[in-house]
Amino acid sequence: MPNFEEKQKVVDDIKQKMEGSTGIILADYRGLTVSQVTNLRVELRNAGIEYRVLKNTMVRRAANEIGLEGLDPFLEGPTAVAFSPDPVAPAKILMEYSKKNKSLKIKAGILEGKVIGPEMIKDLADLPSREVLLSQVLAGMQAPIQGMVNVLQGPIRKMGYALEEVRKLKEAQA
Repeated sequence: MPNFEEKQKVVDDIKQKMEGSTGIILADYRGLTVSQVTNLRVELRNAGIEYRVLKNTMVRRAANEIGLEGLDPFLEGPTAVAFSPDPVAPAKILMEYSKKNKSLKIKAGILEGKVIGPEMIKDLADLPSREVLLSQVLAGMQAPIQGMVNVLQGPIRKMGYALEEVRKLKEAQA
């Protein structure tokens, strides 16, 4: 049986991960085979997400120590926790995985220090990826600039047409 200092180290580690993550998802992994859990861990690790099976009492203590409220109802049964600096990535991966493997159940999540339920995690998973959102913002920023370029090029283009007509007239007169 681990002593108090060892347990406190685990709690401190969980606290540190909770404070350093903007997206945290809690899941019940009962019913998944070892190979399914391994595949899930690999997929999460490749996305830069840490996935750990943790004792509910340790997670509860860590949450209480950082002042996070509302997590207790979700800390029943086996709990695996995904920690990520990206709030959307763990939601996307775990929701997609739970569609393929019905045994994986999303319990709750922590987004920017607030506890959210499974329905909000689903909404979060439906958001476009960060890269897609950034490209949409960039396209929105480029559209007015492109329009301005076209407007500014109009007079220059017209002058070019006028000069071409003058050249043709001069040629015809010569």
